[in-house]
Amino acid sequence: MVALALIRHGEYSQRTDTPSALQPYPLTEKGAADVREQARRLGEWLATSGYQLNAEIHCSTLLRAWQTAEIYREELAPLFAETPCSRSFSSLCERSVGALANLSVREIERIVALDPRLEPLPKGWKSASDFRLPFDGAESLLEAGKRVAIHLKALLDTPPRPETAKRLQLVVGHGASIRHACYHLNVIYFHDIKRLSMYHGHPVIFERHNQGWSRLYGNWKQRQSTDPLD
Repeated sequence: MVALALIRHGEYSQRTDTPSALQPYPLTEKGAADVREQARRLGEWLATSGYQLNAEIHCSTLLRAWQTAEIYREELAPLFAETPCSRSFSSLCERSVGALANLSVREIERIVALDPRLEPLPKGWKSASDFRLPFDGAESLLEAGKRVAIHLKALLDTPPRPETAKRLQLVVGHGASIRHACYHLNVIYFHDIKRLSMYHGHPVIFERHNQGWSRLYGNWKQRQSTDPLD
């Protein structure tokens, strides 16, 4: 049996009012400290949980996610049965806006207005789950969530090792794509996607069973309208 610890990366040096998908910036000093504190708290829970940590921590390819994974690896080192390592996967990245990556919302809307082939972007496009920008490489939030869900399902379907029946897989990614993945995996309902968010660096742990899912540790954040999607 595999339980998933879904972790949103720590606070990072994010450009203002810019879809955060592929921003390459590192964790802030505060972000790293908060992640370290959350990892230590998880370690206290793990010590009495009966779960064994999988040696590989899966994270997205973005620096903020890898740094978060590395802090967890350092803080939880004594709790791994084997030497731990962090592995990066593009499949765990946030929703891509494709050719418009790392441009501000204002810049994106200006570029759309300059293209006579395109209609103006709908109001609230940035947070609309099914909207995809009309540019090469762009995804909708639901498409990004499906990509993450496929990765998570493969982890869940990995046959357990006999000596570690209760295993915990650490996965470090991004708030919006994790929530949309949880919808695809029937962990949450569609209407929960906009209602819920994730605390930076704070794991939410779920276990799958015949009747559905159980939340074992951590809490969702009740999302405010001003919260960034990532």
